Amino acid sequence: MDDTDRPDDITHGRALLRSLRVWDIELPVFDPAAAPAAPLPLFWQWFVDVAEAGQVEPHTMTLATADASGRPDVRTLMLHDADDAGWHFGSHAGSAKGRQLAARPDAALGFYWPVQGRQVRVRGRVTAAGAAESRADLARRSPGALASALVGRQSEVLPAYGDLVAASQAAWEHAQAEPDAPAPSWTLYVLEPAEVEFFQGDARRRHMRLRYRRETDGDWVKELLWP
Repeated sequence: MDDTDRPDDITHGRALLRSLRVWDIELPVFDPAAAPAAPLPLFWQWFVDVAEAGQVEPHTMTLATADASGRPDVRTLMLHDADDAGWHFGSHAGSAKGRQLAARPDAALGFYWPVQGRQVRVRGRVTAAGAAESRADLARRSPGALASALVGRQSEVLPAYGDLVAASQAAWEHAQAEPDAPAPSWTLYVLEPAEVEFFQGDARRRHMRLRYRRETDGDWVKELLWP
């Protein structure tokens, strides 16, 4: 089929969209009464469950921020860790997200795991780790991650793709020759949660939503939400 025989993509796409089903699979049952007192153990339990159920890249998440004017922004990136301090991710301090977090540190994370109809939402304040911790985070990742960090210039305008190819090649060679090479702008960020919501989908739309909300004394309150 050549382009002249191809159906209109907008019309075809809209028809396809309306035909798609959601969670046409057997979904797990979530009992909020059995949930732990704090959200972190439940997050890791769900993470293991969906990974073992075959979820592709379960560590992929969405990060929502706002710029200095309050305009929202969103992108997909990778979770590096989650512990008592919060949810960890990395980026360049001079990137769009880095600048936005410096101006407005409140942010939100979203995980979607369709293999079990589950979502996790995390809201809180983001802080930047120090240089030593950020460098250790990068050292735990792949040589490709180091090469990418050495390229830097994230979110800047790229004059030509060839410029990226040349910079990437030089960065790969640098990373291979010096596995501990510093990437000064690389920063580890930690989102300390104020709210964490666990969403279990239901084929009849009786979704279960459990929200953990941190009080001023640091304790967690659990509450159900209408879907």
